[in-house]
Amino acid sequence: GNLPKAAVELAKEWRSDRVLRRLEALLIVCDRDHGFVISGNGELIEPDDGILAIGSGGPYALAAARALLAETKLPAADIVRRALGIAGEICIYTNQHITVIEPE
Repeated sequence: GNLPKAAVELAKEWRSDRVLRRLEALLIVCDRDHGFVISGNGELIEPDDGILAIGSGGPYALAAARALLAETKLPAADIVRRALGIAGEICIYTNQHITVIEPE
């Protein structure tokens, strides 16, 4: 499939639908080559560094992941686990029960 095209189409539909455009939600969609955040008002965001985070602990996890990526040689799954763990220590709404599913 063509993820960038599909993400643009979903964002357009989200903006134009009477019910969907009222959602205060964020959705991450990604494949091996692209990652996007689609917002409830139909914005499509592709980060420059390829790191995505949403939710109450998202900013903390994002900052931790960026630091870990810049300063370590850890595999992606380990960066995710550690970044979410840090977010869980800081944000009272983020727990530390983490499950990471890696694509094959």
